[in-house]
Amino acid sequence: MADKSTEEILHKLGIKKVNESICTGVQWVTPVGSETRKINSPVDGKHIASITYATTTEYERVMMVAESAFKYWKAVPAPKRGEIVRQIGNALRENKHDLGYLVSYEMGKSLQEGWGEVQEMIDICDFAVGLSRQLYGLTISSERPEHHMMEQWHPLGIVGIISAFNFPVAVWSWNAMIAAVCGNVCIWKPSEKAPLSAIAVHHIIKTVLVDNELPEGIFNLIIGDHRIGEKMSKDKRIPLISATGSTRMGKRVSQLVGSRLGKSILELGGNNAIIVTEDANLENALKASVFGSVGTAGQRCTSTRRLIVQDTIFEKFKSKLVKIYAQLKIGNPLDQDNHVGPLIDKDAVKIYLKAIESAEDEGGQVLFGAKVLKGKGYESGCYVVPTLILARNHYNIVQEETFAPITYLIKFSRLEEAIAMQNDVKQGLSSAIFTDNMKEAHQFTSVFGSDCGIANVNIGTSGAEIGGAFGGEKETGGGRESGSDSWKAYMRRQTNTINFGDGMPLAQGIKFDI
Repeated sequence: MADKSTEEILHKLGIKKVNESICTGVQWVTPVGSETRKINSPVDGKHIASITYATTTEYERVMMVAESAFKYWKAVPAPKRGEIVRQIGNALRENKHDLGYLVSYEMGKSLQEGWGEVQEMIDICDFAVGLSRQLYGLTISSERPEHHMMEQWHPLGIVGIISAFNFPVAVWSWNAMIAAVCGNVCIWKPSEKAPLSAIAVHHIIKTVLVDNELPEGIFNLIIGDHRIGEKMSKDKRIPLISATGSTRMGKRVSQLVGSRLGKSILELGGNNAIIVTEDANLENALKASVFGSVGTAGQRCTSTRRLIVQDTIFEKFKSKLVKIYAQLKIGNPLDQDNHVGPLIDKDAVKIYLKAIESAEDEGGQVLFGAKVLKGKGYESGCYVVPTLILARNHYNIVQEETFAPITYLIKFSRLEEAIAMQNDVKQGLSSAIFTDNMKEAHQFTSVFGSDCGIANVNIGTSGAEIGGAFGGEKETGGGRESGSDSWKAYMRRQTNTINFGDGMPLAQGIKFDI
């Protein structure tokens, strides 16, 4: 069992030993099936709760109430929808400590990162509240006399959200809060590896929905394995699926949604690199490289996988990096003195070990790490030592994304060579360069530079503010979430032409007299 303080937090957030796993916002639905999954914490290996997977019966119930709720919600003025989101943000503020704790305990990220994830939810609520008064269209000059043209944006309907274990709550909020102020309703399928945080979120927002006397179906939660994800992807009643996860999963979602001409937002794998030139501030480059590599135990889609370092400073950088790695504290992420927590489960540990073996088989040299920790404090079997490997960019394993704290050190001589290596992978999410050379910085962010959706200068690959559009290219999927004009993906564009004259002129000067 978890300790007393953990038990108290779980109780406050509505997490019981056996959880109902379907919520329609204001109502919890008891699953009729018997297929369950035990959720054990990677922190200490202890059983937290069990969830019962949804069946087709609950799925259809959720779809029914979501369709009904959309008819109501789309008619609510956008600023009024924003007011509900504002209250949700305040409810999250009140529960930030406890929800962040649960996120850390359930999936293993540090407590600071758990709280940071909840803060992301609060921030996107604030962003969405402002957005609710800024869903702007355009006015367009018509070529026809006494005609007015304009562009409007209308909600799509039901938005399906499929999220991953590494950010068990924040990615939902990126989608759900923006979708909600746009007039959509949402159905959320969280990762079956970390569903309890999602359950806690719905307990938190339920109070807001009930206090405002809103109908069920605006925010919906349904927990199951890949079969629920497949149902959602195939369902013509869901015009948009936003899916976060592996490239393999994203290809399947894209295939199913595309086959019915639906829309998808895909946030998939990243194989992110930091380029460090001889003109870099090495101390800052080291800090960013270490956090990017070991934060969330390397289980972020923006984690730093490759360090591409100029040959003139390579040995110095490598030596300093190894010394820092040797000082990292690995252990319970709820202890804020520790830097690195566990991987999500023992399957992830196997993937970590296999990747290291593959790198060595291809000629890579382990500089540090390559070890699974055992003994007191590591009873879950999910703790590994962050690993540095001297490698070449063309190695097969370097070309792949490994969701673990493994970072490859690669040498370059000319910046053009480094940029070519940075781009020479299938994924295109995040990238960074450390340099105080203005020409190098601008080259990296120009059309001749990074081909990723995110290209940073003098900050790392990991961690993004909600004000910018988040997403990447190539096998990362091309989707964009969160800030900027990402809201347009959750709406349908409509062009209106209004004739306020007495005549009936046609475009392009076409004559048609009757």
